[in-house]
Amino acid sequence: MPVLILGLVIFLGLHSLRLFANGWRARQLAAWGEMKWKGLYSLVSIVGFVLIVVGFGMARRTPVLLYAPPMWLVHLNALFTLVAFVLLAAAYVPGNHIKAKLGHPMVLGVKAWAFGHLLAAGMLRDVVLFGAFLLWAIVLYAGSRRRDRLAGTVYPAGTARGDVLAVVIGVAAWALFAFLLHGWLIGVRPFG
Repeated sequence: MPVLILGLVIFLGLHSLRLFANGWRARQLAAWGEMKWKGLYSLVSIVGFVLIVVGFGMARRTPVLLYAPPMWLVHLNALFTLVAFVLLAAAYVPGNHIKAKLGHPMVLGVKAWAFGHLLAAGMLRDVVLFGAFLLWAIVLYAGSRRRDRLAGTVYPAGTARGDVLAVVIGVAAWALFAFLLHGWLIGVRPFG
């Protein structure tokens, strides 16, 4: 569990710099230059992510059950994850109403993904992993929306084409991941 927690602290901490240490971040960005900063940021992110993956794998070896979710919550997780994939797609598909209205759909997608997985998995390792991501996403979304309001940020208006693209791409990515990749990459087949 310590390796998982270290990975979460590194990965989520780094992805919280703008929220909790924006002045320091801006000074480092100016001192290092954009490309060097992005390179270091990417390297540290990868280290954190690898530690999360390795730490989660290590935690699987010593399972600690906190609660046993009923099967209907496991199925409900599929819906939360579907929403998460659509929100993730909306973060990148230009000109959609989802991003125009919500501002930070990727962070909301992380919320939906983490919350759904907390409902569906009751092991200590799951609660640590998904609970950390859920807490991070809640705090980051609130801070990001506050920053948007203070800066007067307005996102581009959405179009029906953008909405359809975001939904189609999100649903297709969800289906690919749920039916093929999740079992291969994670070792758990959501649909048997």
